[in-house]
Amino acid sequence: GSYTPANTACADCLPAGLSTGQRVVTVQKGPLYRVRGSHITLWCKVSGYQGPAEQNFQWSIYLPSAPEREVQIVSTVDPSFPYAIYTQRVRSRGIYVERVQGDAVLLHITELQDRDAGEYECHTPNTDERYFGSYSAKMNLSVIADTLSASMAPQVLTHTEGDAVELTCEVSKSTAQHTHLSVGWYHLQEAGDRRAEEVLTLSKDFVLRPGPSYVQRFLAGDVRLNKVGNTTYKLSLGGVELSDRGQLYCEAAEWIEDPDETWKDISRKQTARTSLAVMSRDLSMDITAAESSLSEGDTLQLNCTVGAQKSSSRHFQVLWLLNGMEVARVDPHGILIWEEEYEERAKLGHLRAFKQSNTVYVLTIYEVGLKDNGTYHCSVSEVNTPGDFHSIQTKLSSGIQVNCKPLAQSLCNNTPQVTAGDALVLLCEVQGATSPVSVQWWHLPPQHPGPRVLVATMERDGTLSLGDAYRDSGTRGSLRLEKASSGAFTLVIPNTLDEGDSGRYGCKVTEWSRGRSWTEEGETAVTVSLGLHATLTSRIATVKYGQSFELVCQVSASYTLEEVPASVGWLFQPSPPTGHYHELVRVFPSGTVAWGAAQPRFQGKAQLTKAATSFRLSIHNAAAADEGTYQCEVEVWRKNTRPLGQPAATTRSNAVGIKLVLPESKLRVATKESSVETVSGADTAIECRIMFAQNNSQFAITWYLLPSPLADATPLQILRANYSSILEYGAEFSSPAQKSRFLSQRVSSNVFWLRILSANPGDQGRYYCVVEEWLWLVDGWYKLGEGASGSTMLEFKLPGKQVVFSHIGAAGEVREGEEVTLHCLLRGAHLPATHLSATWFRGEESRRVRPLLTLHHDGAIEYPVESLARRLHLRRPTTGDFSLTLRSVEEGDAGVYHCQVQEWQQQSKGKDWALQALARSGYTRLTTIPPGNAAGCEGQLTPHRFPLSHTGMGGRIMAALCWQCWLQWQDCRGARRTC
Repeated sequence: GSYTPANTACADCLPAGLSTGQRVVTVQKGPLYRVRGSHITLWCKVSGYQGPAEQNFQWSIYLPSAPEREVQIVSTVDPSFPYAIYTQRVRSRGIYVERVQGDAVLLHITELQDRDAGEYECHTPNTDERYFGSYSAKMNLSVIADTLSASMAPQVLTHTEGDAVELTCEVSKSTAQHTHLSVGWYHLQEAGDRRAEEVLTLSKDFVLRPGPSYVQRFLAGDVRLNKVGNTTYKLSLGGVELSDRGQLYCEAAEWIEDPDETWKDISRKQTARTSLAVMSRDLSMDITAAESSLSEGDTLQLNCTVGAQKSSSRHFQVLWLLNGMEVARVDPHGILIWEEEYEERAKLGHLRAFKQSNTVYVLTIYEVGLKDNGTYHCSVSEVNTPGDFHSIQTKLSSGIQVNCKPLAQSLCNNTPQVTAGDALVLLCEVQGATSPVSVQWWHLPPQHPGPRVLVATMERDGTLSLGDAYRDSGTRGSLRLEKASSGAFTLVIPNTLDEGDSGRYGCKVTEWSRGRSWTEEGETAVTVSLGLHATLTSRIATVKYGQSFELVCQVSASYTLEEVPASVGWLFQPSPPTGHYHELVRVFPSGTVAWGAAQPRFQGKAQLTKAATSFRLSIHNAAAADEGTYQCEVEVWRKNTRPLGQPAATTRSNAVGIKLVLPESKLRVATKESSVETVSGADTAIECRIMFAQNNSQFAITWYLLPSPLADATPLQILRANYSSILEYGAEFSSPAQKSRFLSQRVSSNVFWLRILSANPGDQGRYYCVVEEWLWLVDGWYKLGEGASGSTMLEFKLPGKQVVFSHIGAAGEVREGEEVTLHCLLRGAHLPATHLSATWFRGEESRRVRPLLTLHHDGAIEYPVESLARRLHLRRPTTGDFSLTLRSVEEGDAGVYHCQVQEWQQQSKGKDWALQALARSGYTRLTTIPPGNAAGCEGQLTPHRFPLSHTGMGGRIMAALCWQCWLQWQDCRGARRTC
């Protein structure tokens, strides 16, 4: 059997006195049938216990001859537990218990005997305070005879690669119970190998499963297992391989289904081994060429010869390879298959391959070219039959190098660096040509991966033709193609345009002979520069509003710039980018200035100057709209290089970004905390003072109220006065009544007041202001910065009264389970016409505070936290005493406590009660102590608390409990600690 432990909670993690449930002992489900001499395991586990995490187990047996008599076998706690008949087997670990986890074990019997049959009981001694549940479980085990047999006559076999081999295994059983058989074949590479490799197995479910190394051969049908009759199993290897040499044996297993619906192998038998020797078939390859050094257009013939014994009765497939890639193959029937890229040449008669005999194979290439250069191999594979797809063995010939000499050709560029407008001269030379040739010139522009552009062609008879882009003689002039000699050709482009004429130029030379052609190509790189470059710079990239900045466009050229007409244009892209540049202004060679329509504001604030080879753009009184990216564009005209009106060269500079920033704010606001006391109905004011700011700044003031002492409370906006003194009230203060009571007033240039008219206790809280500094800059008002003031506490005091909070002992400590009283006393005279109310709070002063209990002015008591109502008790022995008793103190009651007292007065008979004033006590901290952590010992543990009333358990258990109690009590008294 097997057991997988479940995740169970640690008993030590449970609070004392709490039960995990009813105790249950579970044992492996029976009956089980196991064969004599086998190793068996039985699992047992316990759950629902209260005791320690590691439980003890005791195994016993009830023999069929005495079913009422318990025979003790083995125990995890008592070495003397086994009866005499099991003592020796337990000591020698023929029988032992393996602990899987604290509450689960396995019983092992390493060699099962007939006398081990019977009813097994697993018992767990009690560790709980009381008996509740089951403490043992039973199951039956039957020991049956081992009737499984497997046999195979030992042999020594010798075969040649590709031969067929069959091995036979006889397997039988006569078990009375319903069982299944599995039969498998295994292979050992060497006699001393301990780990066998699976060949093929027929499982207990009648499924064939090949080993990893035999999957492909099994799918191909070369490895098979057949059952012949009732007891005979035959393994067939269709074609043995060198890797099959070694030892083969058969293993049978008998399986039975246990009551838990799992299958268990109860017996395994292995046969004797058969030795298999596999001899290699002789096979060799040789490749030859009539001539391996050729010129383009010659014929290449390769012969591949197979060397093998008895070759006439053997079957071969031959592959032709060029540089490791397949060219063609000839199958055992002599059928030729070309690779796709060679099919067209074969159809034209330029390639041929055939089987001359069973050992000679020929490949012929007519009109050999440069693409046929490389190393050739032939590969031969032997198969059992002509239609067999699985090769017995494969051999690769040595390589033969074939070298086809091309026409000698080169391209020379006399002018690798050309300035726009100058001529480009290219020379193409061909050597070794014995027949007329044609020349084609092409151009691949830079950064254009598309097809090459045809420039010009000279046919064999000297006929000239130009490409479409080069036919207009008005742009690049009249192109010239010249033949200096039989092998030298020159291309002249009189007038290059711009960088677009840069890139790669090439010539393609084709020789024609005997109705066939051979082609060679050469190429060279050409750089056409404008001879013109512009660089844009600025001394400052970050400009303040209202300042000026200057951009300098520095121009360099390969010629004297002052001697040629030049124009400059200034381009601008606002921030954030709009996707393209707008032209701000352009200055023509004649001095004419044209302002762009997209940004008309520049005309009144920009200044243009020129000095030698530099152009300057100065922008005054910078505003937000001037922020963005700038470029300059320069055009020059040169004589005799362009049609009228077209510039010879145009270049655009790098981009320069200009960022506008606001002046630095100097604002400082008073941050000192303060408080203001007032009485109900009086007018009061909260001050906001500016310590420092720029002289010409304007201010916007926003007033806020924090009505709650919570640190994370959301402030309420009372009102905002912008820099033009326009008022805007917050949502909670937008009613006409509130607007008439809260006013913002500027007392002086740097002092502002929030005036509160007819203040009432509902206005109590912390007030502060946020000051924004605004400044007029060029084209509008801009916010430079802001600062928040310190808060001012507005309080309504009870005249002549004070709330006093009593402390809880010297250390503020209370033991859990006990009760504590917190005193809240209002000192001072109490007016007869007023009523008092009080609220108790728990929580940190700087964190979230929650109310626990409220006594209203009409005597009603409210419990915001309903779950605390049964443990909170408010008593009022005198008018100003609002003491709170907290019963059965828990760990969660720890924290900071305070109280608040309000005074209410009825304005006239029948009217509502109005809050007149309030007062808050100080804070005190309550600390809780677990029951076992106090300094004293007496009274915490007494004998009557132990469960001694279970008389049915016997006097021995009662005595043990009493003794445990006494030991703990004495230990507690001696160590002066709580038990």
